Amino acid sequence: MLSPDSSRPALVTAIGRSWPILLLYGVVALGFGIAAVGWPLSAATALAWVLGVMAIAEGVISLLALISGGSGAPRGWLLLYALASLGFGVLAIVNPLATASVLVLLLAVWLLLAGLYRIVFAIRVRKQIQGEWLLILSGLLAVVLGVLLAANPVAGLAVTTLWIGIGSLVYGVLQIVVALKLRKLT
Repeated sequence: MLSPDSSRPALVTAIGRSWPILLLYGVVALGFGIAAVGWPLSAATALAWVLGVMAIAEGVISLLALISGGSGAPRGWLLLYALASLGFGVLAIVNPLATASVLVLLLAVWLLLAGLYRIVFAIRVRKQIQGEWLLILSGLLAVVLGVLLAANPVAGLAVTTLWIGIGSLVYGVLQIVVALKLRKLT
């Protein structure tokens, strides 16, 4: 281990001491990335389940804030939020694959709307801009992707999870590299 350089600013030394946290993030991200690429539907189910647990925790905390009365939020909204969080959380835990599939369907609807908006926008401003065909093409691609996701949400879920897994692998490797570089600062 390198000894800290006395000419090195304290902030740099403090940042260097955070390397184990970044290493842990990187290892966890790599683990999730491997799971998501190897077993995409299982990873999507696990993600939906974890979101369900988090939503239930949020709902319970919101109910406790409602009972204690010190949240600052209007009581009606807080109750609605708590019940919505608890409802989503229970649904995600009881049937995580269906919950994840519904989220993919919402993504499909958003892609359809976004694609149509881009196409209409490009047509409306075609006289003011050049290359409007690129905007139309991106809109068409969004519509096609939205239709594909809506037609087969489970396959869309698997592909989406694969992309998230690949991103997680890249993120994990980068975090580990940064952690090892920061380790040298301590």
